[in-house]
Amino acid sequence: MGNIRPIRQNEIDLVHFLLEKLNLNPADFPVNENVDEYEGGKMGSISLGGNVDGYEGDLIQVEYIDIDDVPVVITLTKDNDNHLLDLDFWKTDFSKLLEYPTPDKLIFGITE
Repeated sequence: MGNIRPIRQNEIDLVHFLLEKLNLNPADFPVNENVDEYEGGKMGSISLGGNVDGYEGDLIQVEYIDIDDVPVVITLTKDNDNHLLDLDFWKTDFSKLLEYPTPDKLIFGITE
């Protein structure tokens, strides 16, 4: 950790979209103004400020195909206090995320 920066609007939009897909109210899961980038932002994963020692589980997992045709698994997690923990990106070949996903490009059905 240690790469703190303001959250971007496209990240907020993605988190809110995923929460709404779960029929959850984004207002019940406030997003911090600042996030911590994992791996220096290479794959897009961010810590949303929850209790890192209190991982409770995945809220939703979706897939996205980056512009280089490499699948990316996106997981929104929460902590045991019911706060958002991470927006985690895993690009299956471990390469850099080239284009940030928009809700219309997400593939559902992995685990919801």
